[in-house]
Amino acid sequence: MPQYPSQSIEQAVNQISRLPGIGKKSALRIALYLLKQDSAQAHSLAESLQDLVNLTKTCQTCFNLSDHDMCDICCSESRDGSILCIVQDTRDVIAIENTAQFRGKYHVLGGLISPMEGIGPEELQIDSLLTRLDGTVKEIIFALSPTMEGDTTSFYLSRKLKDRNLIVSTIARGVPIGGEIEYADEITLGRSILHRTTQD
Repeated sequence: MPQYPSQSIEQAVNQISRLPGIGKKSALRIALYLLKQDSAQAHSLAESLQDLVNLTKTCQTCFNLSDHDMCDICCSESRDGSILCIVQDTRDVIAIENTAQFRGKYHVLGGLISPMEGIGPEELQIDSLLTRLDGTVKEIIFALSPTMEGDTTSFYLSRKLKDRNLIVSTIARGVPIGGEIEYADEITLGRSILHRTTQD
């Protein structure tokens, strides 16, 4: 067990190291860095984290994260509501938005079907997706990571959508097999959106 000069430093290190990708050494560096800064900076960080937890909402339409009950994308009249891009989570929305190549709207599933992890269709926002298809949506784009779980989810959704009068496409495989959408560079991801392929 590492020895810390104070209990408050130890508590801070323990909490910071619970964040993904941050070990105890990195957590200690962050804690000591904050101690060297003006106290206002640490208080500002604490307040922003409280706001993150207390004020962030889930869009009631697309399930993206938002400051309001409906996100800015769903509210925007400049977005094409006839095209719906299906993604795993908010990180993928951010990645696609950064390409500036897509002007439709989104539906965030909140995960992927993964029997190994006990995640079935009922754990995802699939029923809410089907409810959204009220006749205004003309095209569905699957922008799911090209992994086994992503392909399983796409296949499941394709079966659910096959009797509906929709164009169903998937982003072009400029995204590498086994890769994650959020880690794709913006040019590759943008081209994948533009050159999407229709599902058979």
